[in-house]
Amino acid sequence: MGIPMNDEDPLEFVPDDEPPPSAADTTLRPWRILIVDDAQDVHESMRYGLRGLQIEGRPLQLFHAHSGAAALELLARERDIAVVLLDVVMETEQAGLVTVDRIRRDLGLAHVRIVLHTGQPGHAPEIETIRRYDINDYKTKGELTRERLYVALTTAIRSYQHLRRVEAGRRGLEQIVQASGRLMVREDLHGFAEAALAEAANLLDLPTEGLVCVGDVRSEMAYAVVLAAAGVHAAQKGRVLRELPDREAAAFLERALSGRRHVLADRRLALFLPGRAGRDLAILLETDRPTDGVRARLLNVLCANLALSAANLDLLTRLREQAFVDRSLGLPNRLALVEHIDAAGAAGAARGHVLALLDVDHFSATNDMFGHAYGDQLLAAIAQRLARSLPPGCLLVRVTGDTFGVWGPEVAVEPGHLNILLAPPFEVDGVARPVSVSMGLARWDDGQPGGADLAKNAAIALKQAKSAGQSGAQYYSPEVGEATRRSTRLLHDLRLAVDREQLQLAFQPQLSLASGRAVGAEALLRWQTEEGRFVSPAQFVPVAEQSGLIVRIGRWVLRAALQALARLRAPDSRLRMAVNVSPLQFAQADFLDQVDEALALAQLPPQALELEITESVAMLGLERVTGLLHEIRARGIAVAIDDFGTGFSSLSYLDRLPADRLKIDRAFVSALEAGGGGARVAEMIVPLGRRLGMQVLAEGVETPNQAGLLRQLGCDEVQGYLYAKPMAFDALGRWLAAHPCD
Repeated sequence: MGIPMNDEDPLEFVPDDEPPPSAADTTLRPWRILIVDDAQDVHESMRYGLRGLQIEGRPLQLFHAHSGAAALELLARERDIAVVLLDVVMETEQAGLVTVDRIRRDLGLAHVRIVLHTGQPGHAPEIETIRRYDINDYKTKGELTRERLYVALTTAIRSYQHLRRVEAGRRGLEQIVQASGRLMVREDLHGFAEAALAEAANLLDLPTEGLVCVGDVRSEMAYAVVLAAAGVHAAQKGRVLRELPDREAAAFLERALSGRRHVLADRRLALFLPGRAGRDLAILLETDRPTDGVRARLLNVLCANLALSAANLDLLTRLREQAFVDRSLGLPNRLALVEHIDAAGAAGAARGHVLALLDVDHFSATNDMFGHAYGDQLLAAIAQRLARSLPPGCLLVRVTGDTFGVWGPEVAVEPGHLNILLAPPFEVDGVARPVSVSMGLARWDDGQPGGADLAKNAAIALKQAKSAGQSGAQYYSPEVGEATRRSTRLLHDLRLAVDREQLQLAFQPQLSLASGRAVGAEALLRWQTEEGRFVSPAQFVPVAEQSGLIVRIGRWVLRAALQALARLRAPDSRLRMAVNVSPLQFAQADFLDQVDEALALAQLPPQALELEITESVAMLGLERVTGLLHEIRARGIAVAIDDFGTGFSSLSYLDRLPADRLKIDRAFVSALEAGGGGARVAEMIVPLGRRLGMQVLAEGVETPNQAGLLRQLGCDEVQGYLYAKPMAFDALGRWLAAHPCD
């Protein structure tokens, strides 16, 4: 079996002018035979009968045991016994069979061949016993003449030899497969050569001692150099082949390279690996045993794998480079950043350094507005300026999407300095475009586990910076990390609470300010843990929104709130249920289907439902949002704009959002009594809502004075502690029974 190389003949092992061993070569290792019998005369007769015999060209070596226990002790010590000649009846009538069982089961010797013999024909084993105990042959002692004993041993040894070859082949192939995996991670030719030398020695069960050289001795330059060396040759690495002190080894390797073949000698083996462009490889191994049969075939398989690995090394190197480079911008990527930081930390060169992650503010909106080609040009312009402006010693990478990473000395990687670099507008398609970034920064700590953890810390800080608004910068600290971990734990607990149906609804009545009659109620989400602790919505609702869990929660709230109203509402009642809808829930493609399904399940008319949204839904796209709101109102469902004046406020958006009700935030209601700016905002919202054709509801009303001021302003509806706190379903039923309702 050879290694095909282009159109040439397969490579073969070629002896180095050494004759093969003769059939009578007594230097070959003998077959080891164990005779187990409690009769000494049997040992003597077999020793005499087998004297001078050879099987398959190899002599015999006899071992003796006079009991089953002694045989087991010897087999545990001498593991290369080929055949056991075993008496059936020794210390007990079943001693031989018990010994066979322990040889197979306890010692795990599956390859050793077992030939039973007995002087008592009545103790011959049955067929089932032979099959169960893996007995290979059975003879009576009267049959064991010299000729028949020779035949029995020859048959057993050939079977043993076959099994050993099969096992050697299996183990060798496993080694080759494992070697291929280890070779794949080598990054350069030197590392590959060292690994190839070790794997070849390992396959032959030899110490790693030899040379690997690369070159083409048939060219005019006739140049070859040692890439790897081990053992007695260790000092020769990097030397030219023809200058090696060991001239025999050099000549041996040159013979393999010039003949493009494997070469065998008495105590040496040279393996040839074809390459490209003068990069053939030759591996020299020092060996003290013949390389033929299974070993030779396995070596050819290994060489085929080594040759393919060597031929693909350049390709693997290019693939590795691509794995570490962002192809869009030509910058190193996150993986390269992590490895660079790890290397700097290992070399003690990371102290005083900082990693900054720079995320371009509102980049997604820019992409949506101007297109991806524009966004790509903007990112390229940012990358070029940073690469041109950052001082030496800084590494610029593209971490992901619109996020860049800068690693360098703290004096250079500092928010103020980075903002100065990015302050001038970027010119894209001839138009000046100002850019702001949010930054998360993490300082290297001598106790830092590695680059991946530093990148994670910087990402945590970036998340904190973005949550505070655009253009912010946040350094990582243990406190920041702990806050993030708390948020993660909270999300985990919230998921469990949703799965276990532990969320609850509370209801706060809404009243007409003019008549004092109840007109509806707002459904408010509550979470009580298994320990009885209430978690504030201000804590868990943002986590639910960030994780997307709010979509599942919102669907449940919609159904549960309407079913509660259905149980409270008289057939002629006009009571409505107000349900908050998050922007993420509102953006779902099947949102209207969810609403229709919830009304149908509760058997309520559309007029019984009011959906509360915030102005931030305008960020989903004004045309899409207004279209959906028109469909909602066409069904008869009311729409309220919640928390007006506290979020993404724009009068132009408000004018275009079709809604029935405008809710004044509690902050402005509280400011009514104090006067000042907050009071003026509240005073303007009421007439503004009326001018836009909406009713106005004030929430958070806590004092009669606030209610009186709102009545003077012309406010339509109210809710707050002055009238009723949020309450459970049963309490709401009792409250409604005690108060007039529409």
